[in-house]
Amino acid sequence: MESDRKYRQRGYMEYDRDSREPGRKRDELRRAGPKPPLDITGPRLPRMVQAVTAARCYNCAVTLPESTDFTGNCPKCGVPLHCCKQCAHFEPSTRFQCLKPIPERIAAKDKANDCQFFSARLTVAREATSATSLLAGPGPRTPADARLAFDSLFKK
Repeated sequence: MESDRKYRQRGYMEYDRDSREPGRKRDELRRAGPKPPLDITGPRLPRMVQAVTAARCYNCAVTLPESTDFTGNCPKCGVPLHCCKQCAHFEPSTRFQCLKPIPERIAAKDKANDCQFFSARLTVAREATSATSLLAGPGPRTPADARLAFDSLFKK
C-alpha cells in the first residue's frame, strides 16, 4: 500500500503521519501571540430585564391597579373581574376548567360568580421602559421629526 490514508480527498489528513507530529500546526497557532480581547470597548453590561407582576383584565389586557378588589368591573371595558377567566386556577384542559376541586361546573366562565377558590391571575411582564430606550433618548414626536432625523443620517 502506498499510504495508510483511507480517503484521498483533499483536506483529509493533509499532513503525513510519519513526517510531522499530529497537532503541531495547532500548537504553532496557539503560540503565535496573545489573543486580543473580544470587545475592545470593555466588558458588556448584563441585560437585566425588569419584571413587573401585575393583574390584567382577561378581555382588554389593561393593567389593573393594585388596589383593585375584583368584585366590580374592569375600568376600561366593563367586564366583571370576579369570574373564572380572571382566576389563577382557570385551566380549560381540566375537569370543570378549574384546578381546584369545585363541586359543580360553572357554565359561563366570563360572567360574575361567587366561587370560594377565586384568586386573581397575575402576569409577569417586562417593564415598559428599558435601559436601552433610556440611553437612546426620547424618540421622534412627529413624522416631521422622524424625517429630519433620517435625513440627517445621510447628509453629504
